[in-house]
Amino acid sequence: MCAIFGILGQYNENLAKNALAKLAHRGPDYCGIVQNERLFFAHHRLSIQDSHHRSHQPLKHKNILLSFNGEIYNFNELKQELEYEFKTQGDTEVIIAAYLKWGVSFVSHLQGMFAIALLDGDTLYLFRDRLGKKPLYYLNADSFVFASEIKALVPFLKKVQMDEDALLSYLSFLAPTPPYTFFQDIKTLAAGEYGVYKDNTLNIQRYYDILSTKVNIITSKEEAVSKIEQALEESMELRLHSEASTASLLSGGIDSATINYYAKKQGLNLPTYTLGYKEFAKYDERENAKTTADFLGISNTAVEIDEAAFIQASDRVLDTMDQPLNDPAVVPLYLLFEKIKADGHKVVLSGEGSDELFLGYRQYFEYLDIESAGNLLHKNWLKKYFRANFSNNREWEWYKRIFDETLLFRTSGESFSDLQKNDLMKRNVKDNASLKYLRKYRERFINSEHTDESIWYSYIDLNIFQAEHFLTKLDRVSMAHSIESRTPFLDHKLVETVFSLDPKLRYEDGVTKVLLKNVMRGKLDEKILQRKKKGFANPYMEYLINSKRIQLIKEVNKETGLFRERVLDEYILGASRGAFKQHIWGLYVLSYWIKKNLL
Repeated sequence: MCAIFGILGQYNENLAKNALAKLAHRGPDYCGIVQNERLFFAHHRLSIQDSHHRSHQPLKHKNILLSFNGEIYNFNELKQELEYEFKTQGDTEVIIAAYLKWGVSFVSHLQGMFAIALLDGDTLYLFRDRLGKKPLYYLNADSFVFASEIKALVPFLKKVQMDEDALLSYLSFLAPTPPYTFFQDIKTLAAGEYGVYKDNTLNIQRYYDILSTKVNIITSKEEAVSKIEQALEESMELRLHSEASTASLLSGGIDSATINYYAKKQGLNLPTYTLGYKEFAKYDERENAKTTADFLGISNTAVEIDEAAFIQASDRVLDTMDQPLNDPAVVPLYLLFEKIKADGHKVVLSGEGSDELFLGYRQYFEYLDIESAGNLLHKNWLKKYFRANFSNNREWEWYKRIFDETLLFRTSGESFSDLQKNDLMKRNVKDNASLKYLRKYRERFINSEHTDESIWYSYIDLNIFQAEHFLTKLDRVSMAHSIESRTPFLDHKLVETVFSLDPKLRYEDGVTKVLLKNVMRGKLDEKILQRKKKGFANPYMEYLINSKRIQLIKEVNKETGLFRERVLDEYILGASRGAFKQHIWGLYVLSYWIKKNLL
């Protein structure tokens, strides 16, 4: 893992170096800079493969400059195909060699996670990996500036202003949707996109789409399980190669148990880490994690946090994120990585992506069931009834959409509906306005060969709920501690394997993650396979209320007038009773950002 940073055009050297320094946590092992009058091209390095100085970046070959953040897991295989005199043992040089052979299409040969900045003469290419594991932000103003994190671009803004599309998409989907960020004029590449900057013009294109995968190639459950097992094992094998000390997260669930099973199978007893919460047993995973660790014969370290630790770390964590992200798990995860860092590890394996691939959320099955209500021939009365009897309950919103014949599923991370936003905000928010942020994804789905709505669920969740929410959280939290996070379930070949199945194989039994459970049956204890999903739950709302930090929402609202006070009070009261908790956390994080950046 590393940080990439660059400027094309005029710049102030002190400003550029100070901005670059804001990314030092991503790569504390070396900082490299190539600069001239109209170019500042830089890199912070976290050494994982080939720590020798020969692999320092930016890497130069003739008129090509490369700054790369990530890991190319198949670089040794690619070396066999490339006619190039390699001078290093790492993966970075392979990118240059691949570009020289295949041009821009070299990216389709890479297996891994990456954000790439490649300057060829006067043309700059920026790539974000297929599934959005690594971030890449840019600012196209007087000069063109790009970076791995927003904090390095903010110093180049003439004025900090909040982007309205970022705000509205954040309230809807827990994170701003590409290309928007909360800082007006700072944009992000989406997963699977690349940009070409030349002659002061930026052109954004898509080089990868999961929906290009042929559907219904695999129709039998036995073959599906076999293909998934093969792809998963290959993904694990690639991600276990590291010259740096590696650890793994371990909850009580099947995802982390699967990762550690395959690590053990390949001869690695990875140290594992689990979170626990003092005085809140209902959120605690320590007992289940210990049972899994004992079954696999691996070590497990439990990290206990309490309210004081959570509150003390929260401001530091929210600053790390740069912009609002509605995920209360970010604070305990930050503290967990803090312990992993203290124990000397530089690589961590994590289970992101499994739920989206294998339908691990129970609500997927609820949505599939509700979809069928759209086939009712006589539904006009129901349509009128739902329009006339508003409710804040999410089930009301689901049925209204079906009877209105509009899009039902809008990511697993949907928070405020448009009608809720209209009720809460001092502005007119039209119903279905948030579909604007999903339109390009929905159009690609409709124009693809895929027709089963469950594929849409996985597709939009991988692009938004995962890439912009979970993977953004994982990247910032791990890199804040100079740790590389690896996600074996998000290997693009494994993802394509799942998308090539007859979709019904994932849900016809009515069992969450049925295919993954079948893969792991006989490998893991049946108790692990049957455990009820707990997620990364934590007592954030109890902490927020007990510490009185929740008052920040009302304090900021008095200064901004963004929300109707009566409705805001209703949400806060509801959160104290266990309802709309994530809505309130999202408003708290938003209030923190507004106070820091705008007030």
